[in-house]
Amino acid sequence: MEPFTTRPSPQLVGGPGSLAELPSCVHQSGGQKVLLVTDQGVAAAGHAGRAVTLLEDAGIACTVYDGTSENPEESDILAAMKFAREVGPDCFVGIGGGSSMDTAKGCNFLLTNGGAMSDYKGYGSARTPLLPFIGVPTTAGTGSECQSYAVISRDQSHEKMACGDPSALATYAILDPDLTVSMPHRVAVLTALDALAHSLETAVSTRRNSFSSAYSREAFLHISLAIEPVLKGEASASERNAMLMGSAFAGLAIENSMLGAAHASANPLTASCGLAHGHAVALMLPHVIGLNEEAPEASETYAHYGTLLSSCRGVDWGVRAWIEHLLTVANLSPLAQCGVDPGVFPELAEDATRQWTGQFNPRSMKRDDFAVLYQSAFGGAATQDT
Repeated sequence: MEPFTTRPSPQLVGGPGSLAELPSCVHQSGGQKVLLVTDQGVAAAGHAGRAVTLLEDAGIACTVYDGTSENPEESDILAAMKFAREVGPDCFVGIGGGSSMDTAKGCNFLLTNGGAMSDYKGYGSARTPLLPFIGVPTTAGTGSECQSYAVISRDQSHEKMACGDPSALATYAILDPDLTVSMPHRVAVLTALDALAHSLETAVSTRRNSFSSAYSREAFLHISLAIEPVLKGEASASERNAMLMGSAFAGLAIENSMLGAAHASANPLTASCGLAHGHAVALMLPHVIGLNEEAPEASETYAHYGTLLSSCRGVDWGVRAWIEHLLTVANLSPLAQCGVDPGVFPELAEDATRQWTGQFNPRSMKRDDFAVLYQSAFGGAATQDT
């Protein structure tokens, strides 16, 4: 076995109604003055207001920042930091999807260490420990509550930067499936497909180890149980819980492994063509699997996961065919129906080679390989968008 070092996990608090544990989590983290970072949709759903009531009833001061943007950029984090500087919190709570939690973490970097988000690209550049952070997901897909990274885009190029530090990891992650009921159907679809991609990319990453592989496998088992009902808008309470748990396990897998070419090729589609992140990742995933099957160890892993599908879920198609089936169930438009011009594929491919996650793909990926991926995805079967 090759040497490895595992990274810690937040303390996980889960189950229906577990948001009620938020005051205890803040107290245990040493917080008395919370900045709660969210977005306007989550605020409108009432989740932020309920969290504020719980905290204030426990004698904890709480101020809400609901200016989170989807796929936050450096300027978004700077605006949040200026707000935070006026508040002077001693603890951050991020409640929402990955964007809200990334905004909270990014704001934490700038408030405690100064500078710009680009200063923290990579891992371990914070000079001063960050303030305690508690992650409360209201979507089941990003796993950001279990990661010590904030994913922030550059203002001009929209390049996604993974900005990480050990002290950016949440002290607690609250996994309350009741909070996911309010997700719009399209959000539920795209975050579920993103979580599935996380479970599969971490399973074959060149940075995987025995512990990350266990997280990947557990994520895949939970997600495979729930994903089709989620895509159909028919998920039960237990299936919503399974998806949320699967997303968290996948987040832990990312923290201890890394992603690959599906995310590397998806990010330029989001930045340059405006595709939602989960949509872009889902479209690229089966084509990346097809290329990765040329790598023997990755091929063995996909075959193993196919066996899991067969023995645990009664699906005998193999992983790639099953994912293509899920894309049909999800009713996702292929690239050919998303307004993407094939003429930009060389530019997208060049951009994909600069994405951090691509270097951990089990099959080495060069510019021409990414161009082939885009062309393959562009030629996919046509379906209707959600």
